[in-house]
Amino acid sequence: MAERVVENLNQALRALMADDPGLTLLGEDLVDPYGGAFKVTRGLSGRWPDRVLSTPLSEGGIVGMAGGLALAGQSAIVEIMFSDFVALAFDQILNFASKSTAMYGRRVPMRLVVRCPTGGNRGYGPTHSQSPQKHFVGIPGLTLHEVSPFHDNRAVLAGMLAAGRPGLLFEDKVLYTTRMYADGVVDDLFRYDLIGPDGGVARVWVDDPEQSDCVLVVPGGLAGRAVAVARELLLRDDIVCQVLVPSRLWPLDVDTLLPPIARAGRVVAAEESTAGGTWGAELAQAVHARLWGTLRAPVRLVHSADRVIPTAAHLERTVLVQDTDIHRAVKEVVSGD
Repeated sequence: MAERVVENLNQALRALMADDPGLTLLGEDLVDPYGGAFKVTRGLSGRWPDRVLSTPLSEGGIVGMAGGLALAGQSAIVEIMFSDFVALAFDQILNFASKSTAMYGRRVPMRLVVRCPTGGNRGYGPTHSQSPQKHFVGIPGLTLHEVSPFHDNRAVLAGMLAAGRPGLLFEDKVLYTTRMYADGVVDDLFRYDLIGPDGGVARVWVDDPEQSDCVLVVPGGLAGRAVAVARELLLRDDIVCQVLVPSRLWPLDVDTLLPPIARAGRVVAAEESTAGGTWGAELAQAVHARLWGTLRAPVRLVHSADRVIPTAAHLERTVLVQDTDIHRAVKEVVSGD
């Protein structure tokens, strides 16, 4: 049985620490016995006590320190305890780290990754459940990735550091206990593979990857739910959906995402963030600009409601994206011909 996502992240960090003596992990409560709020760093401080450092509660200070290490030629990975709090480091990300690659008269590598446990469905309430990815879309010099059950995090993190550009890695909290690869989200009705340069996009399909009624594009946190919706659509409505899950949200991997969408002619993009300036909206714009002549229906976007996220589970469900919302969007797109 495949390891869980949290174990895959832990092993990825362990491998990176062993390979790069200049890599430092920074964040609140990373040191054992706590090992981070979600236990991603458990066991690392015992082996590298001088490079796995628990910090004071100051996200701006943590990311600023990590940016300084990166500027000095080292590598740094920061854990923000909850991604909501990355807002406190926005200045360091927007005005220092992302700009430092290009504002000194020569190219300066910035090997910096900020890890952000993200999203709701855990009952953590308004300030611990948000999906703030959209606030970082389009910042020059900054890359955005999201953990998925299909992408090995050692390759993802190694690639982010090797790119020499600061990046944010969003980790949907509900994924931590999910099994990696087919054990986690794909049953015997589906197959999956990785497409594009370096396998950056996971593709889940039925029978023939070249044939589908609709393409459903989602970030990693919604991967399992999107496949569950695709299963229900197939069995109950005879609608064949292909699911695409990009590892990198920004910049968009347009060249990999567009061909499957063009073949289907219909696309739904779903994400847990609220609407407005999102990754999904950028995808819709790219699809519209490049495939306007071949689309069989308008691009459909699915977001969470424009409201604060409650703590109570029955109220939380009225705000966050539900599987029924995605199911309804696909049926409307397919029946709209």
